[in-house]
Amino acid sequence: MTEYKITRLGLYGDGIAEGPVFAPMTLPGEVVTGALDGSTLRDVKIITPSDARVAPPCRHFKSCGGCQLQHASDALVAEWKTDVIAQALAAQGIRTEIRPIVTSPARSRRRATFAARRTKKGTMSGFHGRASGTVIEIPDCQLVEPALLEAREIAEALAELGGSRKATLAVTVTSSPRGLDIQASGGKPLDGPLRITLAGLCESRGFARLTWEDEVIAQRAPPVQRFGVADVCPPPGAFMQATAHGEAQLLAAVQEAVQGAKRIVDLFAGCGTFTLPLAENAEILAVEGDAQMLEAMDKGWRMAKGLKTVTHAARDLYRRPLLPDEFKKFDAVVIDPPRAGAEAQTAELVRSEISRIAYVSCNPITFARDVAQMVAGGFTLDWVQPVDQFRWSSHIELAAQLTRR
Repeated sequence: MTEYKITRLGLYGDGIAEGPVFAPMTLPGEVVTGALDGSTLRDVKIITPSDARVAPPCRHFKSCGGCQLQHASDALVAEWKTDVIAQALAAQGIRTEIRPIVTSPARSRRRATFAARRTKKGTMSGFHGRASGTVIEIPDCQLVEPALLEAREIAEALAELGGSRKATLAVTVTSSPRGLDIQASGGKPLDGPLRITLAGLCESRGFARLTWEDEVIAQRAPPVQRFGVADVCPPPGAFMQATAHGEAQLLAAVQEAVQGAKRIVDLFAGCGTFTLPLAENAEILAVEGDAQMLEAMDKGWRMAKGLKTVTHAARDLYRRPLLPDEFKKFDAVVIDPPRAGAEAQTAELVRSEISRIAYVSCNPITFARDVAQMVAGGFTLDWVQPVDQFRWSSHIELAAQLTRR
């Protein structure tokens, strides 16, 4: 049988040998064999293991698709994620200081989406299996907060009430100080009896809020998230950072990047993750495409004490980026776009007179593309702070500071 030498990790955490041949759950330096299926190696056997190979901390790792890198040491994962950022920047001809990565602890994910379905014997819930639609039960998951893991029973109860044998119910559970915030999708259409039954379940189980598809069925207490000194009740399914630890690390980097600024624009502001803490020291304009998230942020700001003025604008920054004249009265910009980056908005920032930018990204490739545009337009990339709040996954987040030369 042919042997393959793994030379590097790909963007999704798979080992890559010459060819390229992709071998899941392998590490650089390992010699492996397996059955070649196209460009992917199946039924992989490790002939020569890497010194960085460790025993996975979770017993579900081999079957569950929630993690990709539990077989690698923390040091190797940190080095690899940092190198992905460095390589993305190098491809654009950029070098800068990349600070040591900060990693969220195990069992700290505060949101998870469980797959739940009815079976012949009852119900089951968990995560999808690796590269499959099979539901894998994960009673000892090392990734999510314990309160979320306990919510698997709730997902099964929802599947029993409103799921079908032919479809999988997606149950997203978010922890909050006032209880679990639960949203289910992919179930039966709502009718009167199902609404009443679901509302009763929310009351008896003590959820903060239960949403079926896009309709709030019951809310016992606002499932608030704290941003600085403000309590915000996000709309169901609204974006939020994966861990409180990761959010704090990104916020600290953003605060450092815009330190001293008195008037700040926060682009792709969401529900105010950065807006509201920054409003303790500066006036903020928050711009976001989702009006519901801005409304939630505004309510949180109005209820909080001691914050400076926060105004907001609902605007699709892909179709209508802020123009140079609109930045004239501001000292700094915070930008936290989705994975696609912010190419159109970046072009307008280059044309503006803004001299300081805090850029938060969940995609090193589009980040490097946007930064290259800014560097060509007169900015310097001062530093990058990697943040690993998706522990054991191939996902990479970062915050960076840019200043105009």
